[in-house]
Amino acid sequence: MKNYFSIINRRTLLTLFISILVPFICFQNEIVYNVDLTLISIAIIFPLVFTIRGAFRRREKALEHLSRFRTGINIVYYLINDGDKAGKELKEQGTKLLENISNNFTNYLKIPFSKSFGVDKDLKNLYDFVQNNIESFGGGTRQKIFRFMKDIHEGQENLIAIHTHRTPISLKAYCLIFIYIFPFIYTPTLINKIGTGSFQTELITYFVVILSEFILISLYNIQDQMEYPFDADGLDDIKIDYFKMYR
Repeated sequence: MKNYFSIINRRTLLTLFISILVPFICFQNEIVYNVDLTLISIAIIFPLVFTIRGAFRRREKALEHLSRFRTGINIVYYLINDGDKAGKELKEQGTKLLENISNNFTNYLKIPFSKSFGVDKDLKNLYDFVQNNIESFGGGTRQKIFRFMKDIHEGQENLIAIHTHRTPISLKAYCLIFIYIFPFIYTPTLINKIGTGSFQTELITYFVVILSEFILISLYNIQDQMEYPFDADGLDDIKIDYFKMYR
């Protein structure tokens, strides 16, 4: 049940406060007018839908690249441990290097805005290991290892790009601002339609404004969590540990 409240944060509390304050001010000062809400709906719904779709595509791309990354690691593991040329100690050393690549990179993804300096170093260590033990790996095996190291590196680079860059920040900021000012425009128009003069109508106004704001800010929070899918902060985040070398 705790996970379902993960979309509730400080932004939610702020919008709820505005949703209570604005109707109170409108009723106290008899602020009522009738405007077309089409433009304000476009100003919020269009960028919100755009950013949610963008965040969802980022998540699906991340799953694709993680699968390629793990597949590459496992096949390199099989190639290193196949055959009798490489001794037990050499195979264990290669396996340890692959474990470091897997564990260090998935740990890197879990931390927002972390630096990727160690990522390239781990892969370079694997390359040096293969090059320094040419006699233990046949020419065909070595070429296959480098082929699948390319998949590992390509998967890492794509995931680093997703890790580093977000959906357009200016569009998100624009959307959030309009969510905050929505009650100021919507409430007087709603009062004009529902009417005043009774406790029931005022209660309905409060309920509709609060519900509308809660829906909008919840969708915004879902998008905000989904666009960084590695930190296990939202319900739809990627289970990153499933893509380690050893699950």
